[in-house]
Amino acid sequence: MPNRFYSIDRPRKKEQLPKVLSLEEVQNLINCTNNIKHRCILSLLYSAGLRRAELLNLRIEDIDSKRMVILVRNAKGGKDRQTLLSKSVLDELRKYYKEYKPKEYLFEGMHGRQYSGTSVGKLVTASAKRAGIRKKVTPHMLRHSFATHLLEDKVDLRYIQVLLGHNSSRTTEIYTQVATKHIQKIKSPIDLLTLE
Repeated sequence: MPNRFYSIDRPRKKEQLPKVLSLEEVQNLINCTNNIKHRCILSLLYSAGLRRAELLNLRIEDIDSKRMVILVRNAKGGKDRQTLLSKSVLDELRKYYKEYKPKEYLFEGMHGRQYSGTSVGKLVTASAKRAGIRKKVTPHMLRHSFATHLLEDKVDLRYIQVLLGHNSSRTTEIYTQVATKHIQKIKSPIDLLTLE
């Protein structure tokens, strides 16, 4: 049958800004986590801008310490990409590897199985609570924070897009709306007034 509902308006999709942690909050979140495995998980989510599933799918060979990159296989949309491997995170990963000796996946749970997404969520929530962060913190907030902090540090939006694995630069441009360092440089017109 022909479509007879051309005149019905579709509901507009709400466009919410990404929720972001400050540099200080990220530092507190990682510093208050003493378990080396949990510390590495938090550090990788933030330092490489990984999605939770990408982190859980990492295999030991995906960490390329010679080129200082992480290979993210079969990410969203079935694409592979490379992202940053921080020197400090690599040092922590080496300590973790010596202690836990994972076999296949970089992070394994009980009986050598892949670590669970629920465990990562609980870990992030517990660390945020210990760090005294009052807002609800999710693993994806660390990815948003990664992108925002890179943008605030004047990294080109195109590079951020590649690191995050976004197809469109429009997806990455949303971080320009939450990058406060640029906003803080703008003077409000009220500051030009002499108020008594």
